Amino acid sequence: QVRLVESGGGLAQAGGSLRLSCAAHETSSSINVMGWYRQPPGKQRELVAAITYGGTTNYADSVKGRFIISRDNAKDTIDLQMNSLKPEDTAVYYCNLQIPITSTNYWGRGTQVTVSS
Repeated sequence: QVRLVESGGGLAQAGGSLRLSCAAHETSSSINVMGWYRQPPGKQRELVAAITYGGTTNYADSVKGRFIISRDNAKDTIDLQMNSLKPEDTAVYYCNLQIPITSTNYWGRGTQVTVSS
């Protein structure tokens, strides 16, 4: 069973930076897409950024130019560097791993990010 363990997050001021990390354990396939989703208070979960095993990235329009997702395949980890944070970035951030060939999704427990104005 795949386990995703998140770290990072916390409280930042607007304009500041935070870094999230996610480690995948017991992955069954290297052909996967890893990423970060977030769920603001009272809203639906949304994609923030994703990265394939080959390094292709995809970002939500709201974070382009501010957030950077990276991946270390040897360690099965991804990082999300969040810069120029805005209060609207406040949300619970979830690590996600998708295995396209089996249409399987795995989720971390989530980590809170709060940006004060």
